[in-house]
Amino acid sequence: QVQLVESGGGLVQPGGSLRLSCAASGSRFKNFPMGWYRQAPGKQRELVAAITSGGSTNYADSVKGRFTISRDNAKNTVYLQMNSLKPEDTAVYYCRHGTGTWGQGTQVTVSL
Repeated sequence: QVQLVESGGGLVQPGGSLRLSCAASGSRFKNFPMGWYRQAPGKQRELVAAITSGGSTNYADSVKGRFTISRDNAKNTVYLQMNSLKPEDTAVYYCRHGTGTWGQGTQVTVSL
């Protein structure tokens, strides 16, 4: 029943920053983990970052130290702050609810 709406993707130069948002509707946000995944051309979808209902986080090694996942339970929203972006970060980024519901995906392109 939960619905996820993403925003914040776009085109950015290497070294730049973007902030992705995922707003959830419905009544089942606060007690579930949330995650950000990405899928680059020719590759499988991979976990980028995850956050539990209590705020514990984990990251893929490729983004550790550059990306930060956070959540605002009062706003039913999860964020992904992406800094020091690299061309290899180019992908479609997806928000995922712990029940298995996916967002629509948003394109992030890092290029000169």
